[in-house]
Amino acid sequence: MHFPLNETQLYNTHVYIDDNRKYKGRNSYKRSSFVFKFIILGKIGQRCTAVKLLIVQNQIADELLERVLARARALSVGHPEDNTDVTAVISRASADFIQGLYEDARKKGAKQLMEWRREGNLIWPMILDQVTTEMDVHYTEPFGPLLPVVRVSSIEEAIEKANGSPMGLQGSVFTRDINKALMIADKLATGTVQVNGAPARGPDHFPFQGFKDSGLGTQGVRHSLLSMTKVKSVVINLPGPSYSSGV
Repeated sequence: MHFPLNETQLYNTHVYIDDNRKYKGRNSYKRSSFVFKFIILGKIGQRCTAVKLLIVQNQIADELLERVLARARALSVGHPEDNTDVTAVISRASADFIQGLYEDARKKGAKQLMEWRREGNLIWPMILDQVTTEMDVHYTEPFGPLLPVVRVSSIEEAIEKANGSPMGLQGSVFTRDINKALMIADKLATGTVQVNGAPARGPDHFPFQGFKDSGLGTQGVRHSLLSMTKVKSVVINLPGPSYSSGV
């Protein structure tokens, strides 16, 4: 669920579902906000499995974003030598690209939840709320500390928004309802779906692949070995009735 994309052509999406239960709140929200801090801003968003789009149901969006924002605002920004959480992106061109996505979204009505700050290649974390399909950031991988948030009114709309991408590396679903989780996972056009967890490369014995335009084939210990082999068949025809010819 995860768009002109960078060279990796990967995309990952979080879908956060309201379970309509009394216990749906604290633990699940805390886990999700921790995941956002780790997987969106870890490596400054410059990883194939970084979350590129957050889709959340309207009735829980405000509370979830409040918690995510608290995490984001607590991050330290600066030089890596100072052991900060957020450092510069790889190049000025990359920073310009991220800023272009931010400016396009703001021009088209997205609501920024944090102050925009940039110094050279260093970009402070930015969360954009109320992102729509008219904005480039909805389909384009920023590969940086920029998180677009899409609000939806139903699970069906969430799945539709998620599958609107030509990419499909990984997706995540946060919910207390295992039946909803399995239903959504089945309908998401991604190579892997994590339930109540962040997109990740491992474990290595699992296949790692993307759907649609994401990735090249299937990775993983067994699958990587098989990709470097060729299959060859040898058929020995013994006297007697032939399996192939029937005589």
